[in-house]
Amino acid sequence: MVLTADGAPIILHDLTVDRTTNGHGFAADMSLEQIRRLDAGAGFHPAFAGTQMPTVAEALDWARADDMGIVLEIKEAERPDLAVDQVAALLRSTGTLDRVIIIGFDHVMLKRAVDRHPDLRTEAITHARHADLVGVLKACRANSVSIELDMFHPDDATALHEAGFSNRVHVPRPDVLAEYWRGGRDPLPELVQWIADGLIDTISGDDVPFIAMLVKRAGRVG
Repeated sequence: MVLTADGAPIILHDLTVDRTTNGHGFAADMSLEQIRRLDAGAGFHPAFAGTQMPTVAEALDWARADDMGIVLEIKEAERPDLAVDQVAALLRSTGTLDRVIIIGFDHVMLKRAVDRHPDLRTEAITHARHADLVGVLKACRANSVSIELDMFHPDDATALHEAGFSNRVHVPRPDVLAEYWRGGRDPLPELVQWIADGLIDTISGDDVPFIAMLVKRAGRVG
């Protein structure tokens, strides 16, 4: 999420609106009213024409209504502390603290977030295999870590669990994994076994049916 010029938390992956809407420019330079006038759906499919960019408050309402959890990444670059404060206030006012985990690459931001809001659950994103992953989480006071599949190691998962931390492993889409398959390699059996063994606590990815298939294959759902 990022903030609009008038400080409204919105659901947007990028700092600009160019890729995901029919508008142009930085969200931080636009008011919420201006953002709401943009079409965030037509560029993906005509059936979605007229879709507005959602606010964080709307996403929380949706999650509560559908009994869903949210992993909310703080993408705000200019006012990250304000973004965290705004989100924390929304979580408390909507009673959704137990549904949301705040994640980010900025581990300093995460530490400051927990210092100010001890009731937040946070997760540190990392694209590297750290020599002391437990130490990284302790330093930024995070509850869990997000790891790319190619950086996951079962020994690290064991160390995390022994220290009271959990993990989320992000899995590439099938079209990305196809490079392995074309080369005669398949990382999926090992991944499925890690899930089955409980070494991986949460799995995420851009292809939801693919992720669901992996979890079902591991016997973690009915």
